[in-house]
Amino acid sequence: MMRVTKTIAALSMVGGLMAGTQALADPFKIGVCYDLSKAYTFATPQIAQAAQDLAKIVNMEGGIGGEPVEVIVRDHGNEPQRGIECYSKLSREGVFVFDTLSTPVSLAVLPRAMEDENILMQSLVGRADAVDGTVFDWVYPVGPTYWGQAANDIGYIKQVHDGDLSGVKVGFIYFDYPFGQEPIEILETLAEKEGFELMLYPIPLPGSDQAGAWSKMRRDQPDHVISWMLGGAHVVAAKEMARNRIPMEKYIAVNWLNEVDIANIGNEAAIGLKRGTNVVGGLDVPLRQKMMTELYDKGEGSGPIVKTEDVFYNTGLAMYSIMFEAARKAAEIDGMPITAQSYKKGLESLEGYDADGLMAPITVTADDHGGGGKTRIEMWDGETWVPQTDWIADYKDIVWDVVKESSSKYGN
Repeated sequence: MMRVTKTIAALSMVGGLMAGTQALADPFKIGVCYDLSKAYTFATPQIAQAAQDLAKIVNMEGGIGGEPVEVIVRDHGNEPQRGIECYSKLSREGVFVFDTLSTPVSLAVLPRAMEDENILMQSLVGRADAVDGTVFDWVYPVGPTYWGQAANDIGYIKQVHDGDLSGVKVGFIYFDYPFGQEPIEILETLAEKEGFELMLYPIPLPGSDQAGAWSKMRRDQPDHVISWMLGGAHVVAAKEMARNRIPMEKYIAVNWLNEVDIANIGNEAAIGLKRGTNVVGGLDVPLRQKMMTELYDKGEGSGPIVKTEDVFYNTGLAMYSIMFEAARKAAEIDGMPITAQSYKKGLESLEGYDADGLMAPITVTADDHGGGGKTRIEMWDGETWVPQTDWIADYKDIVWDVVKESSSKYGN
């Protein structure tokens, strides 16, 4: 991959670089309809901040095809109707690329985006079967679905046990609502295939009451515990593990675990804890460093500098670097102005794109709108995250069988 300076500079080259005194054209707009006030505030401010920072960098470099970019951030409070209103209003204003970062809102907006032939980005939320581009031709869940991420967790556990999972006990602790329940079908399928014992531990929202589940785990003694919870629930889990003398090394979290959670658990207490991720954590990432030197060191960042120290900020950089790279590709393929149709071509021309090492390489096609579904397992060592695997996408055939079965029912 090109270094970041070349990557960002390339965004401005297609269609002619803006002259220093020339007025900017109408912006290429991305509609960011997020929950900034209720359920997902542990992550959305950082991701929105990263999106706005990246737009600033692109515009500093001359825009895309001589045209500026604009990230329009609105709050939907995780309410589907407000999400639809945000989508409708921005669509009337000429926006045709949207992101909601909310499963309920994404589910509500999806039929409208499909009918309107607008692009709905759906990284890390929404329908997992929307990776099937033959059915969901205007929806792009770029990155790992929860189905794929859970399968990769089992792939890692299989590596730990030298390729043989027979007799291994895997606990699954999860919020007992759709987000947490989503991986169960894949885990049950893999348990039958690989011969491990799957034990389920549902937790009521918001995750503050986990005592019974961990007491049961103390008796069941699973070899590994996969966790599908959010934010402070990870902190509660760590305390319950300590109380029940369950080693932290057994814990593998979904991607929604960040440095704030680690600090609340305690850097030393969290040693051995693992998470699945499709972005590189920490500050030593070229694109993250560029944000510092070009924006924050000059007092021009889009929010507090502390937010940029969070893996969710890196997640935002990854998500929106994909969106801007697709716009660059669109301009390269069909010229200016970028349209929904040309943007779709841009997305489906991304091949091995990793934003200069920021994330798992993605390749988006007309058939696979997820980009390959790669993640890696990282372990907290007391100071930083240490990769335990390469970027992996395990059990792809099984995951896609489930995807196809589910997507075939859409509209029926």
